[in-house]
Amino acid sequence: MNKVLLIVDDEPSICLILEHYFGLDYKVVVKANGLQAMEWLEQGNTPDAIVADYDMPVMDGPDFIKQIRASSRHRDVGLIILSGKDSTSNKITCLKLGADDYLVKPFNPEELSLRIQNLLHRIRV
Repeated sequence: MNKVLLIVDDEPSICLILEHYFGLDYKVVVKANGLQAMEWLEQGNTPDAIVADYDMPVMDGPDFIKQIRASSRHRDVGLIILSGKDSTSNKITCLKLGADDYLVKPFNPEELSLRIQNLLHRIRV
């Protein structure tokens, strides 16, 4: 069985790109915002890694990170934040909250893939 990759982004084009790029190597689950992702997780689902947008409606990236890291079941899941903002303060905020990595859009899917692979290798999923 393929590893599960949870994509959390409100932009359909980003979701399609990631779903297409990672679809052969992972079971890709896509949610449009942090609240939908948390509901999916609370239903007993556990991904191997999460790629989440910084700017989302309903529950943004920082609030999503807080929720994930507060969860006893999901606190150790690898989490990479994607953002359209190349702001040092946003990066620092996300990393302090517990994100494992932060990548700026537009991004190279191959670079994201390598970051996910490295993350999974470090946490030995």
